[in-house]
Amino acid sequence: MKLLNDLFSTDYGLMSIIGIGFMLCMAAFFLRMFLVKMNEPPTPNPATAGRAGNGKNLPPAR
Repeated sequence: MKLLNDLFSTDYGLMSIIGIGFMLCMAAFFLRMFLVKMNEPPTPNPATAGRAGNGKNLPPAR
């Protein structure tokens, strides 16, 4: 019971709760962001769009 009292009533206990909560929210945000980005279709690279490579992004043969 003393541990819970220290956790919720002292400045270092409250800061620990805030830090843990912030890290959990950040983890949920990044998990969601990475899952959405993984399921997006790939976009073409504009730097290699003009090259001729028989449908492949290869440099032209010499």
